[in-house]
Amino acid sequence: MRIETPVRNVNRAIGAMLSGEVARIYGHAGLPDNTIHIRATGTAGQSFGAWLAHGVALELEGDANDYVGKGLSGGRIVVYPPRQAEKITPEDSIIVGNTVLYGAIAGECYFRGVAGERFAVRNSGAIAVVEGTGDHGCEYMTGGIVVVIGKTGRNFAAGMSGGIAYVLDEDGTFEKRCNMSMIDVMSDMTRFDAERLHQLITNHWRYTSSVRARYILDHWDEMKGKFRKVMPVEYRRALKELMTQAETPAPLAAAGE
Repeated sequence: MRIETPVRNVNRAIGAMLSGEVARIYGHAGLPDNTIHIRATGTAGQSFGAWLAHGVALELEGDANDYVGKGLSGGRIVVYPPRQAEKITPEDSIIVGNTVLYGAIAGECYFRGVAGERFAVRNSGAIAVVEGTGDHGCEYMTGGIVVVIGKTGRNFAAGMSGGIAYVLDEDGTFEKRCNMSMIDVMSDMTRFDAERLHQLITNHWRYTSSVRARYILDHWDEMKGKFRKVMPVEYRRALKELMTQAETPAPLAAAGE
């Protein structure tokens, strides 16, 4: 199903009631990917795409207020500026408000522009690509993946206990804006990290036509070394222990047992 509709800032929690009906019939598994695609134009009110179910995709040509993707539960949200707004530089312009992806558990988001404060706060499983964030990005995050292909505000990753963030650090100042009490900032990404990052930026370009993403992909060999991987210390330690356990062969049973 394809739906096109205008939106205004008085329209709140777009997609939530629809997702409730999907969940009532199909449960958390939802529908096959992109079964229902809603393309909206204008300025969305608070909680655009809240609790969006798997199989529902929201595409917004315009901008949105706070709490985009609150409780995201498997759906996909794409937001980009109006195509006729040629004087806007997306990587320098706010596209979604504060507290985006609050409590999200699954799904994916692609924002061609900058998000406000507390981006991905308490995210526990969603994937997001954004072109910049305000203060307190990834605050209390417990899972999921966040890719920032622009600058962040201060106090990044405060209370972050899970998940991974990849942040473009072109001027080498990103670590100064991090809250280092629970996280490590690494520059030595693995081949798997690089492949995953490239794929997510490719998705971002495909869904939003981002000029910023296209530049990074076209200069990948140069740009990939400017990304920093943010990971909670205890989360990293736990993953290493699990890998060690998986690689250790089980002890042989004693004779007669």
